[in-house]
Amino acid sequence: MDEKEHPSQLEGLPIGGHAETFTEVPDDPFEPAEEEPAPIGSLQVQPPAHDASPEEKDLHWYTHVYQGDKMPQLTFRAVAMGGLLGMAMSVSNLYTTLKVGWAFGVAITACVISYVIWNFFRLMSGGRLSQMSILENNCMQSTASAAGYSTGATIATAFGALMILDPSHTHQPWWIVGSFTLATGAMGVFLAIPMKRQMINQEQLPFPSGIAAATTLRSLYSEGKEAVRKAYALVIALFCAAIIAILKTEEGMFKATDRFFGWMKEHLFSVQIPAEVPHSGFMQVAGKKLAGFSFEPSALLIAAGMIVGLRVSLSMLVASVLLYVFIAPYLIGLDLAQAGVEGYVVSIPTGGGGTLFAPTRWSLWGGTAVMVFASLMSLALQWRTVARSFNILKSGSASKVSQEKLEEMARIEVPGSWLVAGMVPITIAMLVVQMAAFHINFFAGLVAVAMSFVLSLVACRATGETDTTPIGAMGKVMQLIFAFLSPGNVTHNLMSAGVAANSASSSADLLTDLKSGYLLGANPKKQFIAQFIGIFFGTLAIVPAWYLMVPTIEKLEAFPLPATLTWVAVAQVLSKGWASLPQSAVIAAVIGAFLGCLIPILEKTFPKARPYLPSAMGLGLGWVVTFSNALAFTIGALIALIWLKAAPKSQETYNVPIASGLVAGESLVSALLAMLATAIGLMAANQG
Repeated sequence: MDEKEHPSQLEGLPIGGHAETFTEVPDDPFEPAEEEPAPIGSLQVQPPAHDASPEEKDLHWYTHVYQGDKMPQLTFRAVAMGGLLGMAMSVSNLYTTLKVGWAFGVAITACVISYVIWNFFRLMSGGRLSQMSILENNCMQSTASAAGYSTGATIATAFGALMILDPSHTHQPWWIVGSFTLATGAMGVFLAIPMKRQMINQEQLPFPSGIAAATTLRSLYSEGKEAVRKAYALVIALFCAAIIAILKTEEGMFKATDRFFGWMKEHLFSVQIPAEVPHSGFMQVAGKKLAGFSFEPSALLIAAGMIVGLRVSLSMLVASVLLYVFIAPYLIGLDLAQAGVEGYVVSIPTGGGGTLFAPTRWSLWGGTAVMVFASLMSLALQWRTVARSFNILKSGSASKVSQEKLEEMARIEVPGSWLVAGMVPITIAMLVVQMAAFHINFFAGLVAVAMSFVLSLVACRATGETDTTPIGAMGKVMQLIFAFLSPGNVTHNLMSAGVAANSASSSADLLTDLKSGYLLGANPKKQFIAQFIGIFFGTLAIVPAWYLMVPTIEKLEAFPLPATLTWVAVAQVLSKGWASLPQSAVIAAVIGAFLGCLIPILEKTFPKARPYLPSAMGLGLGWVVTFSNALAFTIGALIALIWLKAAPKSQETYNVPIASGLVAGESLVSALLAMLATAIGLMAANQG
């Protein structure tokens, strides 16, 4: 559920290739090159022998692929562009995590937007600005990816869950959120140092998202017409979604939009997009509406459905229909019949001041059980992958190769001494934050840091082999560990999971970007520095965005919060026990756990039947998000399917770039509007 969505899944771009020659970039930044680029994925250099030693593989790459000394890479403009784009994308991902429980991959979107923006600057300068080199753009991608993804994996989940469970429902102080975010993101970056040479150089793990990002850059820099059209399709979709977000502005949020909507309605027609259709919902039970039982006209949600596909979206919709049409009305009837009976715990609580029923406040237990057990079962079924994670501790065999060349290559690799130099102060910082802010004892805090290294190994291996980072599973493992180390303490449970989830996410993200650089011949040391700098950009943006976007518990609970409520559910069960839940919720959780274990086993046992089996994550999400979200997802998936049937080539070319632009545009502008409204309210309060 809160697994990372990778660019190879999101961008729909071809995968393959190691090294390619590039056509010269023309003087006119918007004029495609006359020469057609080489086919994406074609190999210009023969790969090393399958049984080559690690040293021979290193020598082959350094001799035939490395380009880091031949063109600019770690430049001020590359880092500045990546930092600014990453700051914007971190805010966008914070919003999407609160809204749909996903953080979307940043690398390819940043590459495309950077390419378009810089070419626009070149055009405005009359060609006086030079083109960014492909390695500069790759370095920009690393900075943007670190800023936009690695810093925000746990703010909406761990700190959001902590805010919900805290009786006072107040925010943690900014220095706690900021230091925790910075330290966990930086820890993930440094933990990746010993994994890079093993997983990328020696084992040559695919890291498909990294290959896709490298392929995208090669396409753009060869000025292939199709790649340029994809880039502009993404940017146009981003602007269209930004307009949709503005038209969805709630009444009373800004005086300017209220005046605009009023004038348009009086003189032409209403342009304001309603929050839900119909306003009273599709059905009422006992005279009250069911929260979320409507259609939400959202480009973001529909675009997300275009990305995830029909299997996941349809599984969400089926589960949601089962909940809203059958189970919730039945349980509401039981609740009303048992009203006043001593010891009876209501299944379906009310919300909105008692004006509506909130089915997902009950169903999240069953939905969470499906997703948690599906994640853990999938991880268990990949036990060979987990076991191979620890091969990094073994040294490679020696061989007779050019010692001089290997020494030259060692100069550009990140030295192991950097791991020690970075991890010592980061570990101290993490221990201080955990002990001072959350009262986690020294031993338990040290366990959290040590386990982060182990879980990062597993997460990076899973990303390299399957292109899926099991962030959720890593967090749940830490929650289980701390249920024994610190029983009954939800704060310790949540923040230990946050340490593991953020560091694992950051490590896997760095390795994915380093894979791109490896294929393009980049200097890994310079790329590491760019990634490390990106952590600071991301922290600088996402911490104030968190306070501005959700200033109060009411604003936080206005979001669907699928990922956050999953962390809440697990923490409550592990700390308080099943007796704290309604009996119906316990039954739903047991059934959900059974389905969560069964579906991955069936997928593994009968791989050909997988397309016809329901998605475990989809079923779980269908009981965590509202019906309106599931419906919008399914509409998006159907649009993509119909488009594919009607115009296969067009759909394969533009579906994911357009969907990615819609997601980025609406989420970013919606987040900025929410932050602006909070800022205006604070200024008005101070003036009053």
